Amino acid sequence: MSVGDIHRVDLPSEDGREQRGRRPAVVMQDDNYGRNLPVVLVAPLTTARATMRFAGTTLVHPTSENGLKQESVVLMFQLRAIDRRRLRGRIGAVDAEVLNAMFDELGKLTGRSV
Repeated sequence: MSVGDIHRVDLPSEDGREQRGRRPAVVMQDDNYGRNLPVVLVAPLTTARATMRFAGTTLVHPTSENGLKQESVVLMFQLRAIDRRRLRGRIGAVDAEVLNAMFDELGKLTGRSV
């Protein structure tokens, strides 16, 4: 598993505004470093383009490399740790340009870049 891989995941139901259910998510954790952790950091995707109005989002166009069937939005503001058993299978990976945009958004969200 590598940073930028897209996996289907099962996100537990919440009562709040968090994403939930089975959906694609981008892996944001390097297994070379965090291989022994029981959880993995992921950023969920949604096909709701209206979420682009929020800070911390990145648009992803479908390609054969990422395995997405339609335009999707990475919700970096919903980055979360999930149990590794919630990973259901790799469907592809984002390209370097998208991954860099995601890290840019994460930097802005955490105040590490402007």
